[in-house]
Amino acid sequence: MRSILMSVMIACASGAAAHEAHTGWKYESYCCNGDNHTGDCQMIPTKNVRIVKGGYEVILGPGDHRLITRNHDFRLRQSEARRSKDSEYHICLYPNEDTLRCFYAPDMSY
Repeated sequence: MRSILMSVMIACASGAAAHEAHTGWKYESYCCNGDNHTGDCQMIPTKNVRIVKGGYEVILGPGDHRLITRNHDFRLRQSEARRSKDSEYHICLYPNEDTLRCFYAPDMSY
């Protein structure tokens, strides 16, 4: 019993349990740090994402994500995007608002 309790405490302390997107799917544990209220992963408005040659441009300002306090312009290759499971865009910022750790995008259609 003691070893089970210790294992649960270690898993919680290490952040092994990822929190969920508002539609119920879980962010990958590598991307997610926190919970639904204080975590660094969150859906962002579609209007803030632009598909550019070879990838994405994500422009965020205060109010677009709970951790954003000033304007940001992130650019990333299409191969760096992870698949969103709800047809919405999501980002995970860690360890601070300047570092886009994970970007989730819906499947592209042509």
